[in-house]
Amino acid sequence: MNFLTRNMKYTYVKMTFLTFFVCMLFLDGYQGFVSDGENYFHIELNGVEIGAAADGETAERLLVEARREIAEQNEGLTFIDADMTVRGEEVLWGRLDREETLQSRMGEVLQQSIRETMHRSYTLKVNEYIVNLGSAGEVQQLLQAAVDKYDEDKLFGVELIRDTGRELGALTARVTRQEEADREQKTEFVAAGVETVMAQIGDEIYDGREKSFEDYELGVKTMNFAEEVEIVEAYLPESQLSTLEQAVDEVIKEQETVGEYTIVPGDTLSEITIKVNIPMDKILELNSDKLSDENSTIRAGDTLIITVPEPELSVERMEENYYEEIYDADIIYIDNNDWYTTQTVVHRQPSAGFRKIVADVRYLNDKEVSREILKEEITQEAVAKIVERGTKIPPTYIRPISGGRQTSGFGRRSAPKKGASTYHKGVDWAVPTGTSVYASCGGTVAKAGWGSGYGYVVYINHEDGRQTRYGHLSKVLVKSGQSVKQGERIALSGNTGISTGPHLHFEILINGSQVNPLKYLN
Repeated sequence: MNFLTRNMKYTYVKMTFLTFFVCMLFLDGYQGFVSDGENYFHIELNGVEIGAAADGETAERLLVEARREIAEQNEGLTFIDADMTVRGEEVLWGRLDREETLQSRMGEVLQQSIRETMHRSYTLKVNEYIVNLGSAGEVQQLLQAAVDKYDEDKLFGVELIRDTGRELGALTARVTRQEEADREQKTEFVAAGVETVMAQIGDEIYDGREKSFEDYELGVKTMNFAEEVEIVEAYLPESQLSTLEQAVDEVIKEQETVGEYTIVPGDTLSEITIKVNIPMDKILELNSDKLSDENSTIRAGDTLIITVPEPELSVERMEENYYEEIYDADIIYIDNNDWYTTQTVVHRQPSAGFRKIVADVRYLNDKEVSREILKEEITQEAVAKIVERGTKIPPTYIRPISGGRQTSGFGRRSAPKKGASTYHKGVDWAVPTGTSVYASCGGTVAKAGWGSGYGYVVYINHEDGRQTRYGHLSKVLVKSGQSVKQGERIALSGNTGISTGPHLHFEILINGSQVNPLKYLN
């Protein structure tokens, strides 16, 4: 009995163990013993425990799938930190995670490890201006906004085309008339046939007779961008992308750009301010090295710095326009080789005329660049202005002394000494007695000697009719009637006459009247 009982207990234990062993073999998630080495792999991603897999290849495959899912959810290029370690060991029993669970956990960790997402974008470059937009459609809208600013009738559209001469992904832009774009969609046969017939009809209409004003089709004929437009596909972070509204504002808004104006014969500063639409004080400020006030001398061929309001992207267009206008005839110039360029005489005053015209007018943004008259009908003939002008370059004037400190300028002042004038007619430079004094301009010595309040003084007459005076000298080195060259030493400075100390007094006279010498010194 005892033997039978012990045998039954042994059989029960054995059957229980066998049943448990079988269950373990078929239980999902558990890995049985395999005697060929590592059979249980711990997976860790970016320092986070993910779970366990049966082999390392499974972990690599699941990581690839997890990254692919994230890439599909995000447009553009997504940069993710993914540092995975797989540690294997040999076990008798081990619970394995489902592949779906492992991949899901990997995805959660990768989402938290996204470093940066690079969006597919388009970089627009015009000269030195660069803007990044999120799509080709936004680039097209931006360029269209630049065109629409000068196209009230919406006749022209912008097309983006592949730049075959450049690397893959490069685009350029062109402006086309809408009706031309429509024609391009027609078949070659129809387009060629219609255009040929219309051309023949046009030739028959105008053959043998002059076109009347009514025959012209007025309006904008052509339009294009003045600068080269470059567009390149790129991948950029969202922080570097501009909104369409920001880009339109930057591209269309006019910026202050430094430019130059070349002075033409007959120009005055007042006329130039009207031509360039810039206030006089602004022109004087920009050209302070050349101009001291509105009466400063200007010469044909010289240039003035001006500021020109221009947008980042300029648009050029050609319009065919009809005008009824008052017009001036071109000035007739008579060159006189014996006169200086500063000398002019008007022999006949102009009289404006009246005319009707049709003209091809070319614009750069809002500025008219050129005009070609296609038809003209003059109601009243204009009378041209006739001007005689000199061609000789006038002499220049230099500072008559080296060094020194200016102690008195030109104009009103408090008399520094009894007997001195309260209106100073020259410029004073304080220098030690005996400092060399040079001829400011070449000419003929008119006077050299004592000059009352001037003390020892030298007068020099110059070819342009002007005269220079050098006063309070200690010694005169030239004589009356002597010819001197510009920069030639003519005297030594001193303290003679009505003077408060050693200095040189210098004057320039035009038509016998003193002027501010500093305006004429180079």
